[in-house]
Amino acid sequence: MTDGHSFNNISLGGRGGTNQGQIRVHSEGILWKKIGGGKAVEVDKSDVLSLTWMKVPRTNQLGFRIKDGLYYKFTGFRDQDVTSLTNFFQNSWGITPEEKQLSVSGKNWGEVDLNGNMLTFLVGSKQAFEVSLADVSQTQLQGKNDVMLEFHVDDTTGANEKDSLMEISFHIPNSNTQFVGDESHPPAQVFRDKIMSMADVGAGGEDAVVTFEGIAILTPRGRYNVELHLSFLRLQGQANDFKIQYSSVVRLFLLPKSNQPHTFVVVTLDPPIRKGQTLYPHIVLQFETDYVVESTVSMNEDLFNAKYKDKLEPTYKGLIHEVFTLILRALSGAKVTRPGKFRSCQDGYAVKSSLKAEDGLLYPLEKSFFFLPKPPTLILHEEIDYMEFERHAAGGSNMHYFDLLIRLKTEQEHLFRNIQRNEYHNLFDFINSKGLKIMNLGDIRTADGVAAVLQSDDDDAVDPHLERIRNETGGDESDEEDEDFVIDKDDGGSPTDDSGEGESDASENGEEKGIPAKMKLKKESSAAKASSSRKKTKDGDEDGTKKKKQKKKKDPNAPKRAMSAFMYFSQAERENVRKNSPGISFTEMGRVLGDQWNKLSAEEKEPYEAKARADKKRYESESSSYKNPQPRNTDSGNESDSA
Repeated sequence: MTDGHSFNNISLGGRGGTNQGQIRVHSEGILWKKIGGGKAVEVDKSDVLSLTWMKVPRTNQLGFRIKDGLYYKFTGFRDQDVTSLTNFFQNSWGITPEEKQLSVSGKNWGEVDLNGNMLTFLVGSKQAFEVSLADVSQTQLQGKNDVMLEFHVDDTTGANEKDSLMEISFHIPNSNTQFVGDESHPPAQVFRDKIMSMADVGAGGEDAVVTFEGIAILTPRGRYNVELHLSFLRLQGQANDFKIQYSSVVRLFLLPKSNQPHTFVVVTLDPPIRKGQTLYPHIVLQFETDYVVESTVSMNEDLFNAKYKDKLEPTYKGLIHEVFTLILRALSGAKVTRPGKFRSCQDGYAVKSSLKAEDGLLYPLEKSFFFLPKPPTLILHEEIDYMEFERHAAGGSNMHYFDLLIRLKTEQEHLFRNIQRNEYHNLFDFINSKGLKIMNLGDIRTADGVAAVLQSDDDDAVDPHLERIRNETGGDESDEEDEDFVIDKDDGGSPTDDSGEGESDASENGEEKGIPAKMKLKKESSAAKASSSRKKTKDGDEDGTKKKKQKKKKDPNAPKRAMSAFMYFSQAERENVRKNSPGISFTEMGRVLGDQWNKLSAEEKEPYEAKARADKKRYESESSSYKNPQPRNTDSGNESDSA
């Protein structure tokens, strides 16, 4: 690319562990994104003070020193990348990267270099290690010559690593010439004072800048006193106490609830905090929308004037969620996302829906969708493969709800159910305006086209989504239930699986009345006709009474319907799917088999299609004999016309 370079498998090093991602270096700066979403680092070239290259085991490390004291280390560059990027930095940025060498001697006696907020330990002018002073929580002078540095230990430290740095000790002899002292102030004391002037040392023991008491937090659930310190956020509850470094805060979301007296504030973390075996990447706080607070910032005046005068106000008065967000943003540096252009029918910012049997709100934002309060689910637009509008799984002759399926590029799916039908047009227009792919109508992409399907009161109406799937799988309409998709006791799913797809009720004679929209495709036509018949019977009664429809008995001598190529494929692969995914539900198995079938080539499908053609000939032959039976041979001489 002429304007820059992109590299995959580049690791960002830091206190929270090593994160794999992709980096793009362009003429205006750099952008690094973590694989799978989450943390991102964006640096403008005008903020870069210096660049360094270092040869580390099996690869190369690129260091960025920023004006505000931060230092970023990216590892994973090849030798040829070093040459091309060095030329790019010189030509486009006007900066020549400095080359550093790594000490591999194993010696622990050397010199200390303090630059910005970085401490570098040098052995023979080569770097042995370096640490960020922003991660130092305390310093202690032990005796006259030893200084111990303690590092922040919070609920996100080392989330991606088995080992984390807790403390490190330095021995500063009286003969040291770098930190010159006297009898009352030895070199070790000079060294410690220097560290304290460069790092936020003591923040862990100081009072909070501001405290919000008794705040309701929905995940992890409980009431907490929320303390905002200089370098970390603390959630202090009766049973749990979380300490979270601001370097783990990725983004803040300020999301009012529709027509309700509460507002969500979400703190997104990377890495997440842990409670037991559960990870919480999103802290969901709930504030009273109309509650007004007045808060005074508790901070040393000299520190306030030196570092925070342009970021904080001495006092705040306003709505509690606004005050909380303003102060947290100033201390953490995280960006705040608010509702965008979308409006629901109730003039709110979200639509009511449910996810995994949990009721909540789905917020369509400018660059993402966010479902709250639990499970808090953030879906970036760039991660979406396609979306589908579906009839509500519960179905009925008068449906007031629909479902929205979001499929990610990773093949993961999120099904948002029970969305009110009157929200459809606003939601469709928003999704369409973002250029997101809507799959279920094929070439029909008008809002009225989908709405006609969702709002139809006639169950005989053609469902384009159903027809598309039927055409893809090669299934012919049939009044007989698919034997391949009969639910048995050994199958991992059930008709009422929490996934919400393929729900059905068993009738008294063991046959199903409700048909999963995507699974038992052959029976859909029969079910639609039966539903239509029930409606006509009800409407046709003058006295308004219901007449129970007599179920037509199936002739046991009727020939078995022909199976499609997809059905033969399903029979052959069903056990393999069960082995690879133990406990897979009925509906999910059908989805997996459908995906596998669609990925087959024409040559791979041919054996199954050959079986389908042979079975079709068999069925046509048997049907001809069944519908047109041969006359029996009788002896006319046995008949008598006599009375």
